[in-house]
Amino acid sequence: MTADAYRSFAQWYSDGHLASYVRTMKSAGDIIHLLEAAQPAGDMSDPAVPDIILYQDLHGGCRVSGDMGGGRFDVKSEKGGFFLSAPQFANTVIVDAAHELRSLSFPLAQWQSVLDEAADGRFPVDYQKLCMGTFASATIRSAIRNLWVLCDEEGAPSRLLAQAAGLEVLAELCRLGGAPLTTAKGGLAPWVQRRCLELMHARLSEDISLDELAAEARLSPFHFARMFKQSVGVPPRVYLTRLRMEKACELLETTDLPVTEIAQEVGYSSNQVLARVFIKHRHMSPSDYRRAVRDPARPSISPRAPSAPEGRQ
Repeated sequence: MTADAYRSFAQWYSDGHLASYVRTMKSAGDIIHLLEAAQPAGDMSDPAVPDIILYQDLHGGCRVSGDMGGGRFDVKSEKGGFFLSAPQFANTVIVDAAHELRSLSFPLAQWQSVLDEAADGRFPVDYQKLCMGTFASATIRSAIRNLWVLCDEEGAPSRLLAQAAGLEVLAELCRLGGAPLTTAKGGLAPWVQRRCLELMHARLSEDISLDELAAEARLSPFHFARMFKQSVGVPPRVYLTRLRMEKACELLETTDLPVTEIAQEVGYSSNQVLARVFIKHRHMSPSDYRRAVRDPARPSISPRAPSAPEGRQ
């Protein structure tokens, strides 16, 4: 396959000559793609693809030179530092030592309209400024770390999780480039909030997306996510996890359904995924929880205690 035939960065890394270096690849339906690779020194250039690509050097200390869409650079990478590659640009990247990286790629087909609207008509991401070498961002580092942890817990990220994390990262890229995204004023109208919460309850077992919730509110996903947090107090993804945990607790308490069926009822792909998330939020396995609430001889527990401080992330 020729370089110009690749439809996405994820496809290039899956099929191109760097594919053997990939350790982990996760995708949320073409919304975002996550990748982790261990690569040798040498030419790590990528063909032009219709994605915004963010690379993170996990260990730093490498000399990196090339052009990623903002002009020639020659820098030493920092641990946890980022490099940005502009969309539709065949980048040139030479690295002088073996290195490990994570990447997060945003297909423009999914994100360009969001960026255009959120930036209020301005040029959303300043590639000329951000593609000139390495830069640091605690916000992006935290977002990617949290996303990676959640992917390890839940498998491939849900569409809602992927969109919410993508918005957070792109908003920070716009801010670093000097064009911060416009903020929404106020929260959701009461009827909108009620309708969206009802929809999340009703479709708990499904992979509901931020787009679908935003459409109910007649808002863009970008503005909906911010207004939802203002009204409810936590982002949509956090609220959805809380709903799933509450429903799982209810089913464990009141039914004899197998844990595998309960996982499907609350939107998780397997009992192993439910167990990982459940242990994080309830500090015990689903089976141990069921035994605890049904055995009066055991110490009492609070089955509906609030989830850990995830809502403050």
